Amino acid sequence: MNYFDLKGQVALVTGCSTGLGVQMAKALASQGCNIVAVARRQEMLDKVVADLKAEYGVDALALRCDITDTDMVNETVKKALEHFGRIDILINNAGTGAVAPAEDITDEQFNDEFRIDLFGSFKVARAVAKQAMIPAKYGRIINIASMYGLVGNKIAGSSPYHAAKGGVVNLTRALAAEWGKYNITVNSICPGYFYTDLTRDTLNSDFFQQNAKTMIPLERYGEEGELDSAALFLASKASSYVTGVNLPVDGGYTCM
Repeated sequence: MNYFDLKGQVALVTGCSTGLGVQMAKALASQGCNIVAVARRQEMLDKVVADLKAEYGVDALALRCDITDTDMVNETVKKALEHFGRIDILINNAGTGAVAPAEDITDEQFNDEFRIDLFGSFKVARAVAKQAMIPAKYGRIINIASMYGLVGNKIAGSSPYHAAKGGVVNLTRALAAEWGKYNITVNSICPGYFYTDLTRDTLNSDFFQQNAKTMIPLERYGEEGELDSAALFLASKASSYVTGVNLPVDGGYTCM
C-alpha cells in the first residue's frame, strides 16, 4: 500500500514560484496530485506549472495572487474550483521576513510581516475552507510556520517574523479545533534553515557553518527534499488522526 498516494487530489500551494514551495509542489505531484500553483510572479508560475506537467504528468494551474488581497484570494480559489472542481490540500507557504535589530524595526516592517505571513495565511485558509473543504467535508491544511515561531534567536534580529510565525503556530491549533468537525485537519510545519537558491551562499558562509555546528544537533542545514516527507505525510490519508500539530523539521534546533 502507498500511504502517500494522492492520485486525483488537488493541492493549492502558495509561494509556489521558488524555493520550498516548488519543492513541496513537486513532492505532491510525484504522488499523482494535481497542483494549483499560486504566487505573485506569473512568468515564474508558468515555468513551474510547465515543469510539473512535463515531469510528473499531472494537471497544474498557475494563478497569480497577492495573498494580502481578500478579493483576489477569494477569486483565486473560485478559479481553482472552476478548473478542478475540488481542493483537497492547502499548503500555506507564502511569506516574507524582515531582518533588523528589534529597536530599529519600523512599524511598516512589523505590519507587513503580520499582513503577509499571518493574516495572508488566514485569508487563504478561510477561502479554501469555506468554498471547498467544508462543503466536501474533507481537507488537509498545512501552514508553513518556522522553528522561529517556537523559539527566539541571536543570529539575526527578526522579531516581527518570530511574532508572525508564532501567530501561525497558534492559528493552526485554533483552526484545527474549529474545523475538525468537518474532517479537515490543520497542521503546521516549522522548518529550520534550508538550502535554496536564495540561501545557499549565506548558509555556506563560515559564520553560518560554525553556527550549524554549535546550534543544530545534526550540525548541518536542511537539503532539498528533506521537507518533502513531512508535507506528504500531513497532506495524505496517512495523517488522518493528526491535527493541531506543529512539526519542527529543523535538524533538532528546537530540542535544545
